[in-house]
Amino acid sequence: MTLGYVFAVLAALASGSGSILQSLGVRRAGAYGGTSLGLVALRRQPIYFLGLGADLVGFLFAAAALQRLPLFLVQSLLAFSIGVTATIAAFMGTRLAGSGWIALGIGAAGLILLGLSADPSPAMALPPGWRWILLGMAVPVAAIAFYAKRHDRVWAAPALAFGAGLSLSVVGIAARTLDVPHSVRNLILEPSVWAIVLNGLVAAVVFAMALQKGGPTAVTAIMFTTNTTLSSLIGLTYLDDRVRDGFTTPAAAGFVLAIGGAVGVAHYAAVTRRKGSSIAPG
Repeated sequence: MTLGYVFAVLAALASGSGSILQSLGVRRAGAYGGTSLGLVALRRQPIYFLGLGADLVGFLFAAAALQRLPLFLVQSLLAFSIGVTATIAAFMGTRLAGSGWIALGIGAAGLILLGLSADPSPAMALPPGWRWILLGMAVPVAAIAFYAKRHDRVWAAPALAFGAGLSLSVVGIAARTLDVPHSVRNLILEPSVWAIVLNGLVAAVVFAMALQKGGPTAVTAIMFTTNTTLSSLIGLTYLDDRVRDGFTTPAAAGFVLAIGGAVGVAHYAAVTRRKGSSIAPG
């Protein structure tokens, strides 16, 4: 199961890097703060598509990790990719306050506790009907994006980030429960595969829309907090994700520390931006 932990760490590194690259692409295209039509300008921004590529690589690593490790561990690691985002931004000139680095350390301590508490195992298979429901979850997220587009308010960025997190939680659940078929034909006909593809695409588009309305660190924090909380609860409740005997309290504490650390990093990065940083704002 060591390979599962390696895949999960690589997924977090790729995802955090992808967030920064996509944000830079949105800003260079002049799409930040504009309408969804402004996203068309992204076609001339290779760095944005490089960010999408990094996200895709991160997803492949995460999918491999989810075949071996419970959702609450893998998704918490992905949520903490916000620390990767903030660290890269710091190297690019956005100085993270000392309190932000403390939050980063708190989140890392939480991840260590989660890693020690997780009981690696395959997930319980989903009935066919639920696989189709996962596929259909792209519809309400698209509705959230449509509504936020028509009503440009202060809550638009958080709503879009929540929608992206909801789609990503569906992607995680589908990847965790996927029983990989032995034939290409069965793989193409598998609803969970299309749930991963469709919800992944929706998440990418909605996340790009969210980046137009808010900084990458804050948007990423909301997205991954939503993703982690929803998918972890479903994994523990319905998918037979397990905590090692006697590690329930450390697991709960680790989850709180990991998410709290990610949110703390997002907060202090946003404070830094308000004080005058112009590179990769949070």
